[in-house]
Amino acid sequence: MLTPAPNSMAAHHRQASGHGMRKKVQVSFVIRDEVEKYHRSGVNSLQYDSYLGRLYSAGRDSIIRIWNVRNLKEPYVQSMEHHTDWVNDIVLCCGGKNLISASSDTTVKVWNAHKGFCMSTLRTHKDYVKALAYAKDREQVASAGLDRAIFLWDVNTLTALTASNNTVTTSSLSGNKDSIYSLAMNPCGNVIVSGSTEKVLRVWDPRTCQKLMKLKGHSDNVKALAINRDGTQCLSGSSDGTIRLWSLGQQRCVATIRVHDVGVWALQANDAFTIAYSGGRDRKIFKIDLRNTEIKALIGEETHSVLKMVLTPDASSLWVATTDSSIKNWPVCRNTRIDDYDTDMLPPLNQQAEHVIKGNPSIRNYHVLNDKRHILTKDTENNVQMYDVLKASKIEDLGQVDFDAEIKKNFKLTYVPNWFSVDLKTGLLCIHMDEPDGFAAWVSSKEFGLGTNDGPDPKVNLGGLLLQALLEHWPATFSADEDCDSNMNERPIMEERPSTGNQYFSVPEHIPVIFSEVGGRTLLRLLVGDAGRETEELLLTETVPAWVTDVVVSKNMPRFNKIPFCLLPVQSSGTKPLRKERLSASDMLLVRKVMEHVYEKIMGAGSDAGSQTAGSQSGEKGENSEKDSEERASIAEEKVELLCQDQVLDPNMDLRTVRHFIWKSSNDLILHYRAIK
Repeated sequence: MLTPAPNSMAAHHRQASGHGMRKKVQVSFVIRDEVEKYHRSGVNSLQYDSYLGRLYSAGRDSIIRIWNVRNLKEPYVQSMEHHTDWVNDIVLCCGGKNLISASSDTTVKVWNAHKGFCMSTLRTHKDYVKALAYAKDREQVASAGLDRAIFLWDVNTLTALTASNNTVTTSSLSGNKDSIYSLAMNPCGNVIVSGSTEKVLRVWDPRTCQKLMKLKGHSDNVKALAINRDGTQCLSGSSDGTIRLWSLGQQRCVATIRVHDVGVWALQANDAFTIAYSGGRDRKIFKIDLRNTEIKALIGEETHSVLKMVLTPDASSLWVATTDSSIKNWPVCRNTRIDDYDTDMLPPLNQQAEHVIKGNPSIRNYHVLNDKRHILTKDTENNVQMYDVLKASKIEDLGQVDFDAEIKKNFKLTYVPNWFSVDLKTGLLCIHMDEPDGFAAWVSSKEFGLGTNDGPDPKVNLGGLLLQALLEHWPATFSADEDCDSNMNERPIMEERPSTGNQYFSVPEHIPVIFSEVGGRTLLRLLVGDAGRETEELLLTETVPAWVTDVVVSKNMPRFNKIPFCLLPVQSSGTKPLRKERLSASDMLLVRKVMEHVYEKIMGAGSDAGSQTAGSQSGEKGENSEKDSEERASIAEEKVELLCQDQVLDPNMDLRTVRHFIWKSSNDLILHYRAIK
């Protein structure tokens, strides 16, 4: 039970460094509903298909959604899911047949827009991809982002990619000195403009990849761009709060428009480039006459900062995306001529949006409870929920209760080491596990409500069990001899497969599992239930890191955590302190077991108990030995008291809880004992 503690951590370091210098791979999963119909966070981009009456929206929750705007009572059509981080921009091309998307997961993806599935993934960028531009007449798309590079893609080549033939040749434009946040290209593809934190607009000819000019004037990041059909005029919106109209022929700014109080994040112009629409951080949507920029009208005011706008083809209304999860439609011409309108005198043209495609609240706060299993969350509508990390599901909606009071109410004086981290970037709970921390938490299965109360109480590793549940359907978890029938050269039907996963719990099949480099690019995303499909099976075999395979396939759980501590008698004043004896035990060892050790081994009261133990080890069944152990422990509790920092310890507390809540130091834990008179 208690062993002398090693004086060095060398063994631990040898274990930890056994995997060489390859990039570490982490496993993540998102706790979510089976069908996420509505956006859970801000919407970064919009595209409109007038032929089918469909609106496409790019979510910060990593999901692209398709809406039927001809049926706004039930607008949801379907979700397009494959990205693992914010979708920052989307472009509809090939007459609406295909959609290109750019994401903070560093990829550009090509989708079948009608059927909603991902056709291919381009991994050329090295950082967040923030913006796309589309030359409709040439079927060319440009992508750019925080890696400062602009890549040009031939759309017909992209849509012809297959799993076996996915090599892409691309031309690129270099010369940006800073992260790119905005791009624009005219329909015939002879001019491309980029805006960046460099505060300048850079202009190229995409046909030759030659730099044409650099336009200076803004004093902050250029967040939005629009270009006219023939590539002679450009409109830019900046975080400096201004909109600038540029003549590319004259290489100069011809008008500075100051209608917004703060950053301009979204611009849209009509086909003739005579009217512009702007939105941004101040939540206001303006209509501006580009022939006389003094003439403008306030269309309306959003409840959140405006990120993107798309004008309907008949120019009658704008669909507007904001940092909120809802998408709104604003009429832009209510029989009011813009030149009759004075923004300083009159109220906005619309008090509110005409149509709203509602969104769902996103999670904004979280608190991991001490059991390191349950998480309390609070969303943007102040609803509080309880989630179970092990079962990857929400277990309770608590409503609009006091979040801090709920944290206090659920506090338990128990310590379990951190074994995962939480990320709310997409507005949903994303759980990350990596090595070695993912295996830090060993617990008693009974205490955790995993085992039955009447049987044995094995210690279980939370991270190990969860990995087994997440990859329960992966065929590699069925060993070769179990997984094929020697008389029939085929796999047995599902019922004959050996049990996989773990014996305690499963996770829902719709949960997305993500393998990625720590702090880097995504390697693979799949749903729990799809791990047995042929394509996913092959990809998993290539991707799953050794530390996961070891636990999931080989069922090798990591070792228990040890805790070093010293046992000393309570000293009466003036007596000479004793030499400390350094011991070591599992960090889950209960205080009562240490009391038993003191009573039997130090106070010498355990000779009878010792012979009983020997008897049970030489063949008596566990039932008697368990009873003996309980009896010994209860006798010890009557005779011995254990203290830490002068506080008498509860026999049911384990050593790591004592160390965390009472000892509160990284030095060796010191426990004192005294006989109860």
